[in-house]
Amino acid sequence: MAYKSSVFSPSPRRIAWLLALVTLGLYLPVARFGFCVYDDSLYVTENPTVQNGLTWTGLKWAFTTMAAANWHPVTWISHMLDCTLFGLNPAGPHLINALLHAVNAALLFTLLFRLTQKLWPAAFIAALFAWHPMHVESVAWIAERKDVLSTFFALLAFLAYARYAQARRENLPHAWRDYVWCLLAFALALMAKPMLVTFPCVLLLLDFWPLQRIKFPQINWPVLLEKIPLFLITAGSCLITMFAQSRPGSNAVVSLATASLKYRLKDAAVSYVEYLCKVFWPSKLAIFYPLQDHIFMSQAIAAMLTLLAVSFVVLKLYRQRTYLFTGWFWFLGMLVPVIGLVQVGSAQIADRYSYLPSIGIFIAVTFLALDLAARWRVSTVVLGGTAVAILVTSVGAMEIQLHYWRSNIALFEHSLAVTRDNDIARNDLGVALQAQDQLAEAIDQYRRATELEPTRYQGHHNLACALDLQGHPAEALAEHRKAVEMDPSLSFLHTWFAVSLAGADETEEALEQFTAAIKLDPHDPWPRLENAKLLLKMGRDDEAVEALRSALKILPDNLDLLTYTAQVLATSENAKIRDGKTAFILAAKANLLADGSRVWILDVLGMACAEMGKFDDAQMAAQEALKLGAAQKLDGLQPIAHRLELYEEHQPWRTSFQATNAPASK
Repeated sequence: MAYKSSVFSPSPRRIAWLLALVTLGLYLPVARFGFCVYDDSLYVTENPTVQNGLTWTGLKWAFTTMAAANWHPVTWISHMLDCTLFGLNPAGPHLINALLHAVNAALLFTLLFRLTQKLWPAAFIAALFAWHPMHVESVAWIAERKDVLSTFFALLAFLAYARYAQARRENLPHAWRDYVWCLLAFALALMAKPMLVTFPCVLLLLDFWPLQRIKFPQINWPVLLEKIPLFLITAGSCLITMFAQSRPGSNAVVSLATASLKYRLKDAAVSYVEYLCKVFWPSKLAIFYPLQDHIFMSQAIAAMLTLLAVSFVVLKLYRQRTYLFTGWFWFLGMLVPVIGLVQVGSAQIADRYSYLPSIGIFIAVTFLALDLAARWRVSTVVLGGTAVAILVTSVGAMEIQLHYWRSNIALFEHSLAVTRDNDIARNDLGVALQAQDQLAEAIDQYRRATELEPTRYQGHHNLACALDLQGHPAEALAEHRKAVEMDPSLSFLHTWFAVSLAGADETEEALEQFTAAIKLDPHDPWPRLENAKLLLKMGRDDEAVEALRSALKILPDNLDLLTYTAQVLATSENAKIRDGKTAFILAAKANLLADGSRVWILDVLGMACAEMGKFDDAQMAAQEALKLGAAQKLDGLQPIAHRLELYEEHQPWRTSFQATNAPASK
C-alpha cells in the first residue's frame, strides 16, 4: 500500500534519513574515543592477522579460525577492512560502528512501517532503539562491531521476508527471490554474531502479527514448512558455535560443576527481569556484570512469578492485543541464547545483549499505549508530547552513558561504582591505569582483583607483567606460574612465563614453555621470536635463525621481525648463519614499509650493506639514521655514529654493535 505524504505527515523516506542523521550526529563524539582495553586487543590491537588488513591469507583465516570462542568470519572481515582503511586509528572503526547503528535505526523504521503502515509509531520505536542508553555499549565498543553488523544483516533479512510475505499474499512470481535474499542475509547475520539463532521463531511471531499469516489455533503448514531452510541454517550455526566454545582452550562454556542447573534456572529468571527493568529504567549500566555467587530462592521465585504473570496476560489478550504476543515473545525468545541456560563467560547479563531483543518490548508497549490512548480518548498533543519527552529523556541518559566511554579509566571506575565484587572491571581498570604510566595504582587494582577472584588468570598475569616493570622479577615469576596454572591452555601465558624464566636464567624450563606456547598456537609469531632470543643467548644460533624464519612466514610484513632477523643475520659472529644479502633484503623491505621513518631500521640496513662490502651505502644509511634520530631528539645515537666512522674507514664494525634496540616483549 503506497503512503501519501502531506504537510503534517512527512514521507517515510525523509523520516528514515532524518532518524539516521540525528543518530549519527548524537554518536559523533565516539570519533574521539580510543580502543577499549577489554577485548579490543583480541579483535584489533593485538591481532596481527586483522592488522594486516584485507588479504587472501586473512580471508582464509577469518573463515577457519575459532578465535574469541566464536565463528564469525563477517565480523573479522569488517575489522580487517577497518585496518585497511584506517590503520590503527580508532576513530575509523568507531565511526563505522556509529554509521551502522544509524543505518540500523533507519532500517528498523522502514521495516516497522512496511509491516504496520503506522508511520509515527514506527518512527518512535526506531528512535527509542537508536537512542536507548543500553545500546551505547554496542556502538561505542569497537569489539562489539559484531552486534551492530549482525543486526544490520538481520534487519535486511526481516525486510526481505516482509517483501516475500507480501508477494506470496499477492501471488507474485518473484516471491522466491525475496526468500533467497532473506536466507542470504540471515546467514550473513549469523556469520557476524551467532546470537541470532532464534530468528526463524521471530519470523513466526511476525507471521502472527502484523502479517496475519498465522491464526491460532489453526496450523498453516506452508508457513511453517517454509521456515525449514532457516532452521537448518540455525542448526549449522549452533553446531559450529558449540564446537568453537567447547573446544580445548576456549574456556567459554561454564561447566555444570561451576554453575549448576538449579543456579542457571534461577539466574535466567532473575536476568530476564533485570533486562526488563533496565529497558524501562536504564540506570547503573556497566560494561561487565559479574555472576552472583548466590541467588536467593525468594528472588528467583519473584522473578519467575513476574515472567509468568506477564506471559499469562499476553496469552489471555492474544486475540485482542496481538502485538503484545509478538512483542513479548520477541523479547523472551531473542534472549534465550544468552540468558544463562548455557552459561558462556562469567557475566550475568550484558547491555549489548539487549540490542535486538529490546525491540520486542518497544513494539508491545508502544502499540499498547496507542490502544489505551484511543480508548481513553487521550489527545494527539498529549500523546505526542509524552513520546517526545520519553525520547528527550532517553537521549539525555544516552549522552551520560556515552560520556563514560570517553576513556578506559572513566569506563571501569563507573562499572566499579555501580556493581559489586567486580574483579573483571577492577583488573581492566588496572590495565587502563598502567597504560597511563600509573604503575603502582595498577598493581593495587591487580592485587585486589586476584583477592576477589583468585582462580582467574587475568589478574595474576597482569600483576606479573606489572611487577616485572616495577623491578620485582622473583615475585613476577611466581605470578606468571600461577597464571599458567589457572589456565594452561592459553599460548600467551606460556610465552610470558617463558620470558620470565629466561630472565631468571631458567633456560631449560623456558624452552619447554616456549615449545608449549608454539604448540598451542602455531599461528602466533611472538613465542618464536622470544624463543629465538633465548636460543641466541645460549649459542644455538642455527635454531634461533630457523625460529625467526618460521615467525616471518606467519607475519612476513612485521617491522620488528624483519629488522631483528636482519640484525641477527648481519651481526652474528657465527659465519654459518651470517648472511649479508638476506639481511639487506629484509632490512630494505622493513625500511620500505616504514617509509624510511625508523632509526633502528636504517641502522640495521647500514649493517647489512657493510656486511656485503657496500660501505658507501652503509655510510648513507647510517647518516640518514643519525639525521633522523637528531630530528626526533632520540638518545643513544653514539653507537651509530661510531659505526659510521668505521664504515668510512672500511674497518671491522661488527664488534661495535650493541643490541639495545631489539624488539621489546609484548
